[in-house]
Parts: sequence; structure tokens; C-alpha cells
Amino acid sequence: MAKIKEIHSREIYNCQGSATVETIVILEDKTIGVSSVPSSDLDSKYSAVNLVDNVQNHFLGQGVLKAVSNIKDIIAPKLIGYEADKQQEIDKIMIELDGTQNKSRLGANAMLSVSMAVAKAAAKSSEQELYVYLRNFVKHDDSNFKLPNLIISLINGGSRAYNLLDFRDFFIIPASFKTIEESIQIGFMLLTSLRTILKASNYLPFFSIEGGYALPLVNNAEVFTLLCQALKVTNNRLGYDVFFGIDANADTFYVDGSYKIKDKSMSISSDDLISFYVDLISAYHILYIEDPLAVDDWDGWEKMSRQVGHETIIVGDLLTATNPYRLQMALQKKAVSGITIKPIQIGTVIEALAVMEIARISGLKIVVSHQSGSSTDSFLADFAVAIGADYVNFGPLTRGEYIVEYNRLLEIEAQIKKV
Repeated sequence: MAKIKEIHSREIYNCQGSATVETIVILEDKTIGVSSVPSSDLDSKYSAVNLVDNVQNHFLGQGVLKAVSNIKDIIAPKLIGYEADKQQEIDKIMIELDGTQNKSRLGANAMLSVSMAVAKAAAKSSEQELYVYLRNFVKHDDSNFKLPNLIISLINGGSRAYNLLDFRDFFIIPASFKTIEESIQIGFMLLTSLRTILKASNYLPFFSIEGGYALPLVNNAEVFTLLCQALKVTNNRLGYDVFFGIDANADTFYVDGSYKIKDKSMSISSDDLISFYVDLISAYHILYIEDPLAVDDWDGWEKMSRQVGHETIIVGDLLTATNPYRLQMALQKKAVSGITIKPIQIGTVIEALAVMEIARISGLKIVVSHQSGSSTDSFLADFAVAIGADYVNFGPLTRGEYIVEYNRLLEIEAQIKKV
């Protein structure tokens, strides 16, 4: 395998017009790998650090020139001369250079951009598709590739949608027997029918900063009434063709040990919130609930999983934060039946694969998920196919940084069908 000859990095814009890191890795055979990572202020306190400059006159303190400098001055000199297919060694070197538990010295954004760019360059140099190349670092029983099911965000709430609804995302999940192309078509049809229904109801449809619809509704349950209307228009059957899902992001409405949502007139306990979820699950075929309780409300998570874990996938995102220690805690407490994998939450490709492997061995559903502040890098689509993820959440079907992932998945689906 060709050796790394050059590593370059720069500050670029993400989908929200803020700054993120791009890295270019050039090999001795002139192969080039380019990667860019997401950057977000919506993350768990248990995630690796997305290093920003805190200089107010540059991207309001969210610039990443320090992370870029770390790549140039610290990471690149150590990695130049390594064979590009030594991904484990390369990622380990960066972890040791950082020397912290949460990547606070070099930054997860700096480290992951290099890790991804190296993997892309090595795949290209070996004349393999990226998902085929990444499969070399995954334990698997056969050579067949599994395509993930789609989780498609249609409606956003929380702070990214101007606090109009409590829950961060409302999803549709096409049935597992649908192809990627059919699932995307269902998402498009529902997006279009929703727009028609909203206009007819005198709602002014507008998009949140995440790209889904932001709606001035009275409460969260109203969203499902709208989604059911949209399903009827498209002739898709709830509980057969399509299921619903939620990213509650419950930390945002958890205050002083209780929860406050628009559906209830007063603050409620974990037990009351779980009862509310149970009612929603029964009424609306909710297959998937992400972060239904606050990240430190372990008793609530345990009760939720006991009550509905047999019929609904209870997923840790901010709870587990692609963090092996948090994942182990969740497993010991039997708090989750699924986990999101976000490489940016841990900082290197190999570490993300290791967390995924722990989750898979433990029988959890694997969800490869995008992050707010995404770039137009399609790495996650290849990553999801390489690891045989059960689901992918790339975001709404409305913006380029998400569409590149969907289009890449379509491309992979076509390639796999030819084999």
C-alpha cells in the first residue's frame, strides 16, 4: 500500500454557514482522499470535544483554526510515511498524541477528518469502493452486504425549530421490505403531501435550521395527526408500509428532576412521561424512540425499556454518545435496545467501529446517524453499509448535505444488486 506523502487541512463552511474542518491526504502514488466533518453545538456532555477557537470575532467563537493547526503541526508530521491501509495504527497514533479521554487537546473534529481522509485515500489506492474497504476492519460472518433501513426526518422541534415543539425530530420509517429507492420515494411523497395539508390548514410551511418542517402546533401529539393525514393521501399504510419514530432529546425539557412538555399542563415525572410515550406508541405505531429521557435519568430509562422495549426500539444517542463507557453503563442497566453511532462523537473511524462491535455483540440495533452542522461528505453512507447497520438517519430530504448521503446509498444499492 502507498504511503502517506502529504496531509493538508483547512477551515470550510458547514451546512449552517459555520466553520468545520476539511482534510486532504495525498499518497505517494498520487491518490487523494478528502474528508470534512460535521460540527454542532447540539451534543452530549459525554461526547468527544469538537474543538473550537472561542475567538468571538471569528465565527462567533465557533471557528476551527486551532483544530486545523493541530493537524498541520502535530498530526501530519507523525503520520507522513505511514502506509495508508494501517488504519488501526494511524488512529492509535492520533489517540496517543491527544492523550485525553475526550479528545480535548487535538479535537475530535481534527482527528476524525484525518482518519476519514486516510480511509478514503487507502480505499481509492486499493481500487475498492469505500464500503468494501471499510469492511476489512469489521468482524462479519459472510461476504454479503446488508443495506440499512431509512429513518427520515420530516418535522423538527426543539431549539433548532424555534422551540415550537418539544421533541427534536419526528420521523417516518419505511418498512424493511422497501428498497432504498422506494423508501426515499415514500419520504418525498409524504414531504409533498404534508406541504399541501399545511397550506390547506392555513399553516405557513417553513423549514427549521435542521431542514425539516417547523410547525406552530399546540402540542407534540398533534404532529402524528398531521402525519396520518399525509399517509392517507399517499396510500401508505401505517404499521405496514410506514412506521413513526421520535427523537425526543429529553434533556431539553428536563428541569430539576421533572419534565415539562406542551402536551401536559404541569411538570411531570419520569413515570408520567413514560405513560405518555406508551399512549403514543399504542395510537401511532411508533417503532423508534431516541433519547426519550434525560441522559442521567437512569431509573427512567430502565423503566421505559422494561415497559415498551419489546415493541419499540429505545435508542441512546446523547445517552451513550458513541462512548464505550456510557454504552457499558447502558448495557448493565438494560436501558436501551439500540444505539446511534456517530464517528464525530468519538473522534476516529477505528474507535467508532469498536463501539459498534460492542453494541452488536450485545444484540443492540445499530443506527448510523448524521450530526447537526453536517458537511457534504457522504462518508456515513459507506460506513453504514460496511458495518451492516440496521438503520441510517441522514436527516430530511430537503438539503444538499443530507441528499449526498441518500444519493450515495442509492449508488451502493445499485452496485450491490449487480453483484
